[in-house]
Amino acid sequence: MTRRNVIIIGAAGRDFHNFNTCYRDNPACRVVAFTAAQIPDIAGRAYPPALAGRLYPKGIPIRPEGELPALIRRLKVDECVFAYSDVSYQHVMSLAAVVQAAGANFTMLGPKATQLESRKPVIAVGAVRTGCGKSQTSRRIIETLMSMGLRVVAVRHPMPYGDLVAQRVQRFARLSDLKRHRCTVEELEEYEPHVVRGNVIYAGVDYEAILRAAEDDPEGCDVIVWDGGNNDFPFYRPDLMVTVVDPHRPGHEMSYHPGNVTLRLADVVVVNKIDSAPPEGVDTVRRNVATVNPKAVVVDAASVLAVDDPGVIRGKRVLAVEDGPTLTHGEMRYGAAVVAARKFGAEGLVDPRPFLAGRLRETFRDYPGIGTLLPAMGYGAAQLKDLERTINRTRCDAVVIGTPIDLNRIIRIRHPSTRVHYRLQEIGTPDLPDVLGRFAATRKLKPSPRPR
Repeated sequence: MTRRNVIIIGAAGRDFHNFNTCYRDNPACRVVAFTAAQIPDIAGRAYPPALAGRLYPKGIPIRPEGELPALIRRLKVDECVFAYSDVSYQHVMSLAAVVQAAGANFTMLGPKATQLESRKPVIAVGAVRTGCGKSQTSRRIIETLMSMGLRVVAVRHPMPYGDLVAQRVQRFARLSDLKRHRCTVEELEEYEPHVVRGNVIYAGVDYEAILRAAEDDPEGCDVIVWDGGNNDFPFYRPDLMVTVVDPHRPGHEMSYHPGNVTLRLADVVVVNKIDSAPPEGVDTVRRNVATVNPKAVVVDAASVLAVDDPGVIRGKRVLAVEDGPTLTHGEMRYGAAVVAARKFGAEGLVDPRPFLAGRLRETFRDYPGIGTLLPAMGYGAAQLKDLERTINRTRCDAVVIGTPIDLNRIIRIRHPSTRVHYRLQEIGTPDLPDVLGRFAATRKLKPSPRPR
C-alpha cells in the first residue's frame, strides 16, 4: 500500500496532538515533517522517536513554516494539515493558498477526529482570542468546584518548549514540581496559580497518557477542567464547554480560527471586561453570540484589577510589562498593566523600544503593533535575560507588572515595581456558580472519599 506523505503545520501544541491521535499508528500515512510558527526555538528540532512510535524510528523533523513550499515539492507531499490557533481567517486561507499552489491538499482536523473521551466529567474552558480572560475564568470555575468539596484536576493546553520526551506527561502538585520540570515564564504563568490554589494540574505532549494519569490522580479526581490555550478547541470531549469573548476586540469572535469554533461549541459564553470595554463593542459581541450560538447561556463579567502598591504608580513615568502572547499573536494593544497605570494615575507610559536587548528586538520586529509596552517573553533562559536587561535599561520611574506571576521572583528588577492582579467577577445572573451548580446536580457529582 502506498502511504500518503503528510506535513503537519503547527506551533508545538495542536500539531503534536493531531499526530498522536490520527497519524502515529496510521499505516496509510507518512508524516514527513512538522512546520513551526509563533513559538521561538521549535524549528530545527525533531519530534523524537520515543513519542513518534514504531513507524518513525528516526523521529520527525520540525522545520520553519517559511520552508513549506520547498518541503512540499522536495518530499512529494500529498497533504498539509493545519494545526495551530489564534490566527485570522485571512492567515489560514493565505497559508492554504501557499499549500495548494505547491500542489498539496490543505486539511483541518475537527473535534470528532481529535477529541479523547474521559471516564470523568470534563469542563472545558476556552476563548475566542488570547487575552480574553480565560485564565481568570478557569480560576473562578475551579474555585467554585472546590468550594463544593469536589477534587478538581486541571489539564492545560500544551506548552512543550523543553525536552519533549521528559515532558510526555507532567504533573504539578507542589511548587518544587515547577522547578523540577524547568518551567519557562510562559509555563509558570499558567501552572503556578493552580498549584498555589491547591489543585493538581497536568500538561505535556501525549494527551491520552495525560488524561489517563489525571483520571487516576493519586490525590483523587472528581472532575477534570480543560484549561485551554490560545483559542483552541479542547483535546477532550467536554460535558460542559465555557468560552470567553472579549468586547475590546469586537468581531474577532467571528473572524479568527479556531476561536469561532469554540464560540459555536460553547454551552456557556462569558462576555468579559464589560467594565472597561466600549458599549458598542459589547453590543457587537452580544449580537454575534446570538447569531451563531443562540442556545448558549450568556454570563456577563468584569475583569477586576487590584494593585499591590498604587503609590508606586501615581504620578510616575512607568514601564508597563504585559503577558507576552496577549500582545504578540493575541494582538492586544494593552493589558492589565496599562489599565492599572491609567486607573492609578501614572504620569505616562515609557516606550521600551529604545532600550530593547537581544531577541526582544526580534519580537518587536515580528509584531510591530506592540507599541509602548513590553511583552514578558520568557520561552527560555536567554529570553528571560533579555527581558531583565531591557527592563533595567529602560529610563522609567517604576515598573508595573501585569503578568500572571510576579517577575521579581525570577528576574532582578532594579526599578521600583508593583504587581497587578485580576479576577473574574460576574455581573448579575446567571453566574458561574449557578451554571456549575446545575451541572453538578445533573451529573450527580459528589465528593469522593479522600485518598489515604
